[in-house]
Amino acid sequence: MSGTIAIEEKMLRSLKSAVTHLENSALALDKEDDGLLADNVWHAAAELEYALFLLSITAQHGNGLPESRSNRRSKEVDVSSTLADVKGLLNEAQEFVLSGRLKEAYESAYAARNSVLTIKETLAKKRRATLKKK
Repeated sequence: MSGTIAIEEKMLRSLKSAVTHLENSALALDKEDDGLLADNVWHAAAELEYALFLLSITAQHGNGLPESRSNRRSKEVDVSSTLADVKGLLNEAQEFVLSGRLKEAYESAYAARNSVLTIKETLAKKRRATLKKK
């Protein structure tokens, strides 16, 4: 059982780190620092991938996880409001981990990951458009 606790602690650290990077992303957005924004979004995505990995290996010893459904949007999003939505999903995921509801934690983290990837795509499109104008 102690192995599961250690993994859950790693999950929580990864989710917390993702939240911190999202908060830094919001600050970078306010400062209009596109480089710092993109860097923090990338780090948040990496932390989410790690948390999802940990959730998936933990589920191999339990009842399994729900099938992942791709719900990624290909359209551009409002970065500020999406960052807030993702932060809410990650806070939810942390609560689920703490209460042992790993399936729900996985679902929240997976939805957050998809939204972060959509933000990354939006930022990349903006960057390409800016470069084309030069």
